[in-house]
Amino acid sequence: MIKKGECMYMQHKFISYIGATPEKVWDTLIGPEGTRAIFFDCLFQSELTPGSKFAYVGPGNDGEETVHVYGEIIDIDPGRMMSVIEHPGPSYYENHAELTSRITYTLDAVGETTKLTLVNDQFTENHPSFERSEDNWAVVVSNLKSYVETGKTLNFGW
Repeated sequence: MIKKGECMYMQHKFISYIGATPEKVWDTLIGPEGTRAIFFDCLFQSELTPGSKFAYVGPGNDGEETVHVYGEIIDIDPGRMMSVIEHPGPSYYENHAELTSRITYTLDAVGETTKLTLVNDQFTENHPSFERSEDNWAVVVSNLKSYVETGKTLNFGW
């Protein structure tokens, strides 16, 4: 945690180099096959324009169409960057609409690889998901790298 002025500024940051083009990594992050593989059988639903809504929907507490995460795209440069404000799904917390954080994916070509920078920051105060999100993002980023490079996700034994 970093102090910024009088309030706490909490963030998680991950950098990974992936043996593929930014386009392939992007397609995995937003396409149905990729999101199902790396986001626990969820589909990413959005029009992919600034101001549009998004949701990750898949099996969960509310059945096959559980909304796990939802929010709004605040900035997007397809194939290179996407920044969103997200909320945890309604089945996770009664006050889900009040809980937010920002997630930013940035993809940069580095030789024949892609540098993925993922930052999850601007958490609302006392956000109950902050502590777990670090481990969750580590799993997602690891699965993304493995899936893009090998076509398989990692077996965590769950």
